[in-house]
This record gives sequence, structure tokens and C-alpha cells, in this order.
Amino acid sequence: MGWLAPLNAPIRDWQGRRVWLVGASTGIGAALAQALAARGARVAVSARSRERLEALAVNCGPAMVVEPMDVTRPDDFGRVRDRLVDLWGGLDLVVFNAGTYRPLRAWELQPDFIRETLDTNLFGTMAGAAAVIPQMLGQGSGAIALVGSVAGYGGLPKATVYGPSKAALINFAETLYLDLAPKGLGVFLIDPGFVATPLTAQNDFRMPALISAEDAAQEIVAGFGRGDFEIHFPRRFTRVLKLLQWLPRRAYFALIRRATGL
Repeated sequence: MGWLAPLNAPIRDWQGRRVWLVGASTGIGAALAQALAARGARVAVSARSRERLEALAVNCGPAMVVEPMDVTRPDDFGRVRDRLVDLWGGLDLVVFNAGTYRPLRAWELQPDFIRETLDTNLFGTMAGAAAVIPQMLGQGSGAIALVGSVAGYGGLPKATVYGPSKAALINFAETLYLDLAPKGLGVFLIDPGFVATPLTAQNDFRMPALISAEDAAQEIVAGFGRGDFEIHFPRRFTRVLKLLQWLPRRAYFALIRRATGL
């Protein structure tokens, strides 16, 4: 198949698959946990809120494992990884979905806001990858998935820190793929457009092609099934954003302002 072959081994059979979802208490993470558990996967969910995770587990059945943690504390990754490996004997897929978002214009930047976003969105994900990659290399199998965003494609209003954090994650995922694919590990990059979550509820501008967290989860599952490296959605929106990157900057800025009303 050559150039048409999927970049990752497609994941279609979820029965018994050992999945750790980091950032699963609300939004896309919670919806994806429900979708994978419904397909027979063994799912562990992590986030800071034990209460939200336990409420999620009640809806998904007793097989779901609740492991609260804070992604800004790197040692938490090693602690939970060891507990899951002891429980399951290994990890088949780890999804790094934890993220934060604070809408900021350029004149609202503050060092504390910058640090908060980068610690969660970028440094936390990198620390998580550092914790699980050696385990998967030792197993000789497994995959990781990083949740980026279309905000990482190019500048968007109010994504003054969020956008750069996601752009860095896109670069990180590409670099991981170059290193890990030859060793038999999968690397998925998930780039959602606007999804209705508690984070996007903060936006006071038009969000083109807004979809539900449940629809986002179905898109992600379908992307795993195709073996895509980049799972981006909804494609009627993300394809346009990709094309915009080829435009002169003046045209790009004008179209983004028109689309968002900012």
C-alpha cells in the first residue's frame, strides 16, 4: 500500500484493551471513557477531581478504574502507571487529554496565567509521555495519543497562551512519531475543532462548526480505527483551517476575524 498505508496500526477491537485516559473528568475525556468502556475496553480514568471520576465510573460500570492525579506533579504519573501495570500487566493505549484554557487577549497576559496553561497543557503531557514510553518499549507494544487542538494550527483570537501550548504539542507528537513508530509503538495526534465543554463555555465569540463532546468521542474512536496519525474534526472546519495556512497572512487574519467576530 505504500504511501496510502495508515501511519499507525488501526485499533478496531477494544475488547479487553487496557486504556488509561488522563484528563477524563469532563468534556471529551469523559465522553471518550464512556465510548471505550461501552466497546469492552478496560479503562482507567485520571483527573484531579475524584468525585467527578467516581460519578463517571458509576455510569460506566465496575470495571472502570479511578485513579485521581494532578498532571502538574510529574511523580503522579509514575505512581498511577505502576498501579495500572500491577493491575493489568501493561498498557495498550494512554490518552493525554488533560488541558486548561483561559481566554486571553494580548493585553491580558500575566506570568501566572502563562505558567498555569503551559504546566497543564504542555509540560504535564510531556511528563506523562516520559513516564509511559519506557513501559511500552519494554512491552514491545502500545500507543499514546496526545490531544492538541486546531488552535495549534495558527493564531486564533483569545488563544494567546492556549494556542502556543497546542502548537508545541503538535510538534511534540510529530517528533515522538519519528522516534517511536520504527520501534513498533503508535502515536496519535487528536486535533479537535470547537467542542462544547466547560472550557469552551467561557468563549464569548462565534465558534464555527461547534460539536458535542459525544460526537467528538465518536470521531476519535473512528480515527483510531483508521490508524490515522492526526485525528482532526469536524473536517468541514479543520480542512478549511488547514487550507488557510497557505494563504498570505493578510488574508488569513481577515478571514479569522470575520469567522469569530473579533
